[in-house]
Amino acid sequence: MARIVHQLSLNENCSPPLPGVRDALTASLDHVHLTLDALADGLASDLAGHLGLDAERVVAGAGSGALLQQFLTAHAGAGSTVVHTWPSFEMYPLLIRNALAEPVAVPGPDDRQDLAAVAAAVTPDTKVVLLCNPNNPTGEVLDAARLRDLLDALPSHVLVLVDEAYREFADPAVIADAVELARTDDRVAVVRTFSKSHGLLGLRVGYLVGAAEVVAPLRRTTPFYRVPTVAQSAALAALKAEPEMREQCERVAAERDRVRSGLLDLRFDVPPSGGNFLWLRLGARNEEFVAHLAGDGIAVRVLAGGAGVRVSTGTPEANDAVLRAAARFATGPASPRAGSPAAPAMTNDR
Repeated sequence: MARIVHQLSLNENCSPPLPGVRDALTASLDHVHLTLDALADGLASDLAGHLGLDAERVVAGAGSGALLQQFLTAHAGAGSTVVHTWPSFEMYPLLIRNALAEPVAVPGPDDRQDLAAVAAAVTPDTKVVLLCNPNNPTGEVLDAARLRDLLDALPSHVLVLVDEAYREFADPAVIADAVELARTDDRVAVVRTFSKSHGLLGLRVGYLVGAAEVVAPLRRTTPFYRVPTVAQSAALAALKAEPEMREQCERVAAERDRVRSGLLDLRFDVPPSGGNFLWLRLGARNEEFVAHLAGDGIAVRVLAGGAGVRVSTGTPEANDAVLRAAARFATGPASPRAGSPAAPAMTNDR
């Protein structure tokens, strides 16, 4: 197998560190032997000010994954169910089971999130509905109207946790702003991360927003999911570089759309995406496509039980390499072109 030159399986942000981040990290090294702000209250306070919220409604954590686990442990638990769409983030079932709850995956037509079916799957045992927006790995974007319709259809005892790990790569005029929904509906909570848009994946910083009574139980486990001193410093610096962050995310989104356009020209099945990745559906040829790209030193992944291939957006050089490899794949034997017998409509293995 060829050496991996372009790592496009992890949804990393290939942009350089934001202004001020390197300096903040360097300065923080002189304090790594001290406790300082152990619970990241200063970061949470700055985030609250940035969002125009009371500090009691925001908690910082060691990335969105840790906060998801804290939330589910606090609000689900043994004997309860957590309903989520599918395909979606593959770690959701594990996180839910870690909280001793039972995951209920709800598939949708053509890999789209069926929120009416989500509402129908809710029972008296359901404590949480978990949504990913934009959805990973499919890239689907939910607008505010769809989320409001779901909230109207849910009983009052069910919390809705919206995972917005990739929201900054989506069109802000289209994607729902779950923080805005949370201002007026205490059932809504939102988890966000600095890992993708702000490029701090290796430092693990995230935050969760919700009603004070929803956020409060998470604080009991915060001492065990602490944000390191250096990560807090980097996040505070990154937060001040919002204009540059937005510009970087726009460039990533433009590259994502350029690659999608090229793949569509080759007649691949690639739905629109609001994340920093694309979702390719090649049916029985998913694994073959991954192996083909690996031969060119490009790492991508089959996800959701083999439902499709997720291709992260990389540097222009990496993206060009994807298009060249895809062109050879498309014109080889057993072409993946739409309607070809060698590329059947994708079926979901759930």
